[in-house]
Amino acid sequence: MRRRPPPSPSPLPQRDGIDAVRVRLPFDGAWATVREHLVERLAGAGPGVVAGMFEAGRIVGADGTAVAPDAAYVPGMFVWFHRELPAEVPVPFAVDVVHRDEHIVVADKPHFLATTPRGGHVTQTALARLRRELGIPALGAAHRLDRLTAGLVLFTVRPEERGAYQTLFRDKLVRKEYEAVAPYDPALALPRTVRSRILKERGVLAAREIEGEPNAVTGVELVEHRADGLARYRLAPATGQTHQLRVHMNALGVPILGDPLYPEVTAPVPADDFRRPLQLLARALEFTDPVTGTEHRFRSTRTLEAWVSYGGWAAEEPRTGSAQ
Repeated sequence: MRRRPPPSPSPLPQRDGIDAVRVRLPFDGAWATVREHLVERLAGAGPGVVAGMFEAGRIVGADGTAVAPDAAYVPGMFVWFHRELPAEVPVPFAVDVVHRDEHIVVADKPHFLATTPRGGHVTQTALARLRRELGIPALGAAHRLDRLTAGLVLFTVRPEERGAYQTLFRDKLVRKEYEAVAPYDPALALPRTVRSRILKERGVLAAREIEGEPNAVTGVELVEHRADGLARYRLAPATGQTHQLRVHMNALGVPILGDPLYPEVTAPVPADDFRRPLQLLARALEFTDPVTGTEHRFRSTRTLEAWVSYGGWAAEEPRTGSAQ
């Protein structure tokens, strides 16, 4: 099997930790100029946006030279440019680095910060921040945590090694442990292993359990409970379905505190409202390094606020800056 050649390096440097967009012109089509094709292809950017980028010299070829507005269409040609990014509300919590070596970075992500650029979260992501703060433009994510979940995330330093670390997660060779705060139900028999089939449909916020062969497996253990009706749970996912832990805890009748989707989808909150974070934390990661053979064991030092200070977590006043 012939391997695809590696993509050409971008002639444009990153901007705010974000790579330039690379577009390859189709081999078939009746466009007379590069501009004509991109105006059609990027119509969603709005009228006049692409034309303005050409006029400003912001669309470049492989050598970094600006593509002229009247440049002829060349099938298979690559062009690069930076998208205009919408303003984002800064997430005012630090991304802590737990471990860094020449191969990997393990970060302790706060609540409310997405792992990688997606949708309306681009520069305000753990990946973009770490690229800027650590000065590692090639940093990549080996896996992802939900934006609302805090805790450990593994990043790779060298692009050529990223696949090896991603394979660990694909092949279930990483032991992951989570912690959650949720209601205490004395009638709920624990520990137990929850197995179900979870379906997450595109465009639908919440996932749901359906009939069929299980594709989601979670070990659930009660760590401790207290008189106010709350409990702390240890969760050990053997699979990685979207929202798996949140769906399984809800199915057990003990939905995780602060969950805006389970058991019911609640109204969106303003982007600068950082109250009541989801009380779910990726507490531990353990794996054998596929490059060095080192046995790694990492633990988050974060705490779940509803457990240590329920009053502070449930406060009515919006918060925009305390550490988590």
